[in-house]
Amino acid sequence: MKITVVGTGYVGLVTGTCFAESGHDVVCVDKDEKKIASLLQGEVPIYEPGLEELIRRNTAEARLQFTTNLTEAVDGAKIAFIAVGTPSDHDGSADLSAVRAVAKQIGQAMTGPLIIVNKSTVPVGTAKMVTAIVRENTKHEAHVVSNPEFLKEGAAIEDFMRPDRVVIGTDSTEVADVMKDLYSPFLRTGKPIIIMDPPSAEMTKYASNAMLATKISFMNEIARLCAKVGADVSKVRNGVGSDSRIGYPFLFPGVGYGGSCFPKDVRAICSLAREVGEELEILSKVDAVNEKQKNYLVEKVVKRFGEDLSGHTFAVWGLSFKPRTDDMREAPSIVIINALTERGATIRAHDPEAREAARPLFGDQVELVSQPYEACDGASALLLITEWNEFRRPDFNRVKGLLRSPVIFDGRNIWTGSNLLTQGFEYYGIGVRDSSYE
Repeated sequence: MKITVVGTGYVGLVTGTCFAESGHDVVCVDKDEKKIASLLQGEVPIYEPGLEELIRRNTAEARLQFTTNLTEAVDGAKIAFIAVGTPSDHDGSADLSAVRAVAKQIGQAMTGPLIIVNKSTVPVGTAKMVTAIVRENTKHEAHVVSNPEFLKEGAAIEDFMRPDRVVIGTDSTEVADVMKDLYSPFLRTGKPIIIMDPPSAEMTKYASNAMLATKISFMNEIARLCAKVGADVSKVRNGVGSDSRIGYPFLFPGVGYGGSCFPKDVRAICSLAREVGEELEILSKVDAVNEKQKNYLVEKVVKRFGEDLSGHTFAVWGLSFKPRTDDMREAPSIVIINALTERGATIRAHDPEAREAARPLFGDQVELVSQPYEACDGASALLLITEWNEFRRPDFNRVKGLLRSPVIFDGRNIWTGSNLLTQGFEYYGIGVRDSSYE
């Protein structure tokens, strides 16, 4: 069938490409002429393992097309996905201006019956809102579905092709059958398609992300306490995660979560609650703990080197909010680096993929280098912020020889502090006693 995907950001590009890979004719639309021009040249605007290869194969086989013309893209389509951004507004609520605009444009462009699917993360009531907008702008039959995405950046292709579940929010049995058929190639291992009403589907996305964010912030608070009382958070995590009711995922302590989902979705669900007279006290604290955690490494640097960091250069390994992506949205590195430079520090940083994405965020504040060891040359300390695999087994003798002082701040606990101590380093981790463990 012909599928239209409006929005070629992270979600839209992965969605459109994977549907093309399963044999559908897909047209991806975006109003950004430069982005579409780049995609037509085979240049992928985001880093996601495996995505570039799939785009090139499916464009070569004419199953995947890119355009700025929404009217032509919708013409003859059976399903149109809305995959535009819903960033946080000033009050934490989701900004739905792009969703509204696209809903109106789709309504005006429709030439026949159409299933319109909200793939963007949207608050409860958005399907109803989109339905009203579309009906105001078309005489054709339209069904609006909520189909939230559950893609992890760095593993999005795998997540789409082999999902844990597919959530479909619709009140129409016929539409549910079409959506089941669309997703059936990805669910051959028996994972479920869960059919529910649109408001429940919209809430499912927020509840899922809020629960995962809660686990992260909970473990970060436990890590702070461990460091104060002499416990080792890695051992605590092992003991806690072995409980089948809890599990190990998302219990890794660190410098906080970032990205396009958790921060804005936690704020959005809190904003939604306030609109209906409720206060989500736990989730409000989850967001506050996360923002506090982003400064945890800064607190350690200041304790070691003093409040005035003038004359100090710090090497930073990792800028993106997580490994295997170049996404800098809400990245802890932004808070950490800004806090250090405000105190007079000089920053020299390396990231395997995010250097170009980071450049406009930091300008001349940060020297971005192409090799990790280059960042260490003459630096007062090394700060590990993002746990790329490339950083897990460095040549510590080389690092020590390059640093002005053998000091390491491990923001993700990817190294063993006791081993580094025996090699002559001062080691500062998350949720462990610092330096000599005195």
